[in-house]
Amino acid sequence: MARTSGTAAPHSVPCLVVPCFNEAQRLDATAFAELAASGDVRLLFVDDGSTDATAEVLEALCARSAGRAQWFKLATNSGKAEAVRQGLLLAIAQNFAEIGFLDADLSTPPAELRRLLDALHARPEVQVLIGARVRLLGNAVERKAIRHYLGRVFATAASLTLALNIYDTQCGAKLFRVTPALQAALAEPFVSRWIFDVELLGRLAWGGAGHAPLPEEAFAEVPLQVWHDVAGSKLRPGHFVRAAGDLVQIWLRLRARQRHG
Repeated sequence: MARTSGTAAPHSVPCLVVPCFNEAQRLDATAFAELAASGDVRLLFVDDGSTDATAEVLEALCARSAGRAQWFKLATNSGKAEAVRQGLLLAIAQNFAEIGFLDADLSTPPAELRRLLDALHARPEVQVLIGARVRLLGNAVERKAIRHYLGRVFATAASLTLALNIYDTQCGAKLFRVTPALQAALAEPFVSRWIFDVELLGRLAWGGAGHAPLPEEAFAEVPLQVWHDVAGSKLRPGHFVRAAGDLVQIWLRLRARQRHG
C-alpha cells in the first residue's frame, strides 16, 4: 500500500517522481528538502524495495516537508522502469497537470531542473521535455569517458530505433504534460528495467492504444549546463550489452502496438 506524507498539490505545480533503490548513503536529503521547500515542485519518492535504510531516510525527509513531498514503497524490487511508471501513475491519479522524473543522485541539480521547468512553461506546444547531456564549451557536463562514448553509441541506436531525432534518450530528467496519450503510454509495464525511457518516448511518438502519434514538435530537448556523473551508480558497462537486446524487443513491441492501434 502507498505510504504518503501530505496531500495533492494544485494542478499548476509539477510533480517529480524520484525512484530510489538502496539510496540511503547517496540521497542528499538536504538538497531535496530545499527543492521541496522552494514550492516549485512536489516530490514523489518511490522506494523500489530497498533493503537498506532508504525507507527511514525518505520517511524523515517527507515528514518535515510540510506536505510538499511524499513517498511509498514497492513490496519487491521491480526495477527503475516499474518504479518510475508506478510513481507517474500515482502523480496522474493525484491530478497533477505536469509530471516528470529525476534521478535520486541529483546528477541533474535543482537549478537545472528549474531551467527545464521554465523551458516547458515557455513552450506550450511541447508535451515532452528532455534534459540533454551535451558537452559544450562553457557547460559543466562531466561524464566518465567510457560511459560518454558508450552512451553516444547507444543514443544513436535509440534515435534510429525511434525514428526520432533525439540526442539523449537516457538523461534522468524528463518532464511531461499529462494527456490521454501519456496515460495510455503508461498503462502497461515496460519491456526493459533500464532503458524504459526509449519505450516511453516510442509509445508517445509512434502512437497506438487508441491514440495518434505525437508530432515531432511536441518533443523538445534542452542542453543541460550542469550535470555530474555521481559515484555509486548501479549502471554497469555490461548493461549496455543487455540494452542492445532490449532495443530490439522495444522496436518489435512498438511496431505491434502501432499496428493494433
